[in-house]
Amino acid sequence: MPGWVPAGALHYIAHTEKGQPIRALARQAGCHASTILRQIRKVEMRRDDPLVDAALRKLGAASTPSKPQKTEPKQEITKPMTSKPQITMPDEETLAREAARVLRRLCETGAVLAVAAELDKAVVVRDMPGGTSARTAVVDAPIAQAMALKDWITPANTGRIIRYHITSSGRSALTGFLDRFGVPQDAASKAVQPGEADAADRLLGDGATNARARYALGESPLSALARRRDRDGTPFLAEQLVHAGERLREDFELAQMDGSVTQNWDHFLTAGIQSGSTNGGTCTGAPAAARGRVQAALQNLGPGLSDVVLRCCCYLEGLETAEKRLGWSARSGKIVLRIALIRLKRHYDETVGPGGPLIG
Repeated sequence: MPGWVPAGALHYIAHTEKGQPIRALARQAGCHASTILRQIRKVEMRRDDPLVDAALRKLGAASTPSKPQKTEPKQEITKPMTSKPQITMPDEETLAREAARVLRRLCETGAVLAVAAELDKAVVVRDMPGGTSARTAVVDAPIAQAMALKDWITPANTGRIIRYHITSSGRSALTGFLDRFGVPQDAASKAVQPGEADAADRLLGDGATNARARYALGESPLSALARRRDRDGTPFLAEQLVHAGERLREDFELAQMDGSVTQNWDHFLTAGIQSGSTNGGTCTGAPAAARGRVQAALQNLGPGLSDVVLRCCCYLEGLETAEKRLGWSARSGKIVLRIALIRLKRHYDETVGPGGPLIG
């Protein structure tokens, strides 16, 4: 059993799959039998949730020993015979890394995790200005099942497509992940509060130096800027420009998922935009592909434009903080950011086609 499985789920599986008596489980746990009974009933009531039910079925199959198949004497076995299904539940480290990425997205205003029964992946969808929505993350089904079993997400509806919201337990878990992965505790407590339009500027207004303390904010500076309108009432940032910025941020986060490679993105800032990668090793797979897409996009923007995009879209720095660090005049950052996003959208249109989906 993975180490992340809750005690109540372990008792439920031991009772229903292995047939262990409740009193025996209570003696092993050192508690009263009524406590084990309440845990089992609570887990049973949660099986109406498809993600919880799928997680319990997989864990139950993993806990049941496979029965050896009898063969005739002197019969040659040509293929290995196994009756236990392949279990794909994540280990504790994988769950922590993936949950930190997904829960950050679910803390954003208007974000939900959409799950369809016939698909092996779930997506995080967020409401955008103008009544539209955008996909901001892709989650493997086993990760979503583990998060539901841990009570980090809860369903908001029933049907073919179920939408999940983050719970208070999920927010607490995210705070622990941020502290575990090196983000200051005070920044984490502020970061997980949704609905704060200027959270980035307030968090960084005191001159914080940790460049990674911004990526877990409840709302990115790009989303806050998208709500602003010009004098004629039109949005300051068009939906396509916000979509381009989210593409870059998704690739940036995906590029950090390979723990064997440490990427230093600072060499893309003005002084070293043409320098090579300093990843310190060789990487293959989705993180390497995402890293290449981010490098191509920043190199296409060039000095200046790549600075503001990297800071505001990837590092999630506030505009005021970015202006101070780049030495720009006040209120000039939003103009440069819009120009950079126009260039970034044109880059994506030329490489992946107009209106392409987010990378995941």
